[in-house]
Amino acid sequence: MSESPIKIYKWLYPVSWIYGAGVWLRNKLFDWGYYKERKFDLPVICIGNITVGGTGKTPHTEYLIRLLQKTHQVAVLSRGYKRKSEGFILAEMNTPVSMIGDEPYQMKQKFPDIHMAVDKDRCHGIEQLCRKNVSPETEVVLLDDAFQHRYVQAGMNILLVDYHRLICDDALLPAGRMREPLSGKNRANIVIITKCPKNTSPMEYRVLTKKMDLFPYQQLFFTSFQYAKLHPLFNGGQDYSIHQIKPDIHILLVTGIHILLVTGIASPTSMIEELSTVSSHIHPLTFSDHHDFSAKDMETIKEEFEKLPKDRRMIITTEKDSTRMATHPDLAESVKPYIYVLPIEVIFLQDQEKSFNSKIMDYVRKDSRNSHISTKQNTY
Repeated sequence: MSESPIKIYKWLYPVSWIYGAGVWLRNKLFDWGYYKERKFDLPVICIGNITVGGTGKTPHTEYLIRLLQKTHQVAVLSRGYKRKSEGFILAEMNTPVSMIGDEPYQMKQKFPDIHMAVDKDRCHGIEQLCRKNVSPETEVVLLDDAFQHRYVQAGMNILLVDYHRLICDDALLPAGRMREPLSGKNRANIVIITKCPKNTSPMEYRVLTKKMDLFPYQQLFFTSFQYAKLHPLFNGGQDYSIHQIKPDIHILLVTGIHILLVTGIASPTSMIEELSTVSSHIHPLTFSDHHDFSAKDMETIKEEFEKLPKDRRMIITTEKDSTRMATHPDLAESVKPYIYVLPIEVIFLQDQEKSFNSKIMDYVRKDSRNSHISTKQNTY
């Protein structure tokens, strides 16, 4: 495994030590029972990380939705990062993205049958999701990005770790990107190293397993991303694989299509690498994570697109960014037919999918039985 070029600002270590002491004390107050954790009478699965930046929380949450919605009524609770609303909101299909945030909006559009809710107070949010007049028959709750929200005692904690920035090689904020000390991983039942190269060797898996140094009660999994079919953001185009993007045979059989890659995510590196396999003309237009596109941004997209060769150009963006672009009033009509969305899906490596699925389903079934027993006892 090649060494990851993790940048640590060592001159900020003194500040990190102060920050770390505060986080350590907060966690201890939970461990000692001074701060109260609340357990709910239904399966609650938390998906999160202990670093800032993207580790793939949304694709992994969507994987769990696909797995569970076949047999259970799934509810997803998020804080709704950068939404322009407050309190608890249960999303409908026509709820604006500004009211719930881009990722909850994306999940509700892809999975209409789930209960998708946002609430900064996760305990209050779960309470609302358990009310029959709010979200009938909720059977399992997925907490999106709530690993540090310890007021909820989840029955299953899933910790995501970026292959390219392992937590065992990182440092606390602000010197590094860790939200809490490395010992925070001990709260996880499952640890997933995400974004692994598909050609990772058996030796690399052994090295990664040793570096993570997990306890016997924890299980380690490895995942990668695969890209689903491109689909047009607006009506009028057709879906196709990125490997169907072919060089224009009228352009000397050499130069291919030019791709303006518009992203507002933590790290577009993997998308750039994937698209580079089908075109040598990638033009990244990168914004900050969860970027709120302005009228000026829309004009920039139009200007950058018009610089590319006619008849050999397209715009590709992420699912998350597409939710904000699709409803933006200042997006130029002239570029709409050229905008395509590239979805990503999680795949498990080392034939671990069955093992992971079984672990999740066994927990949900067991906790569901326990909650039914508890409910019956409370009625006597």
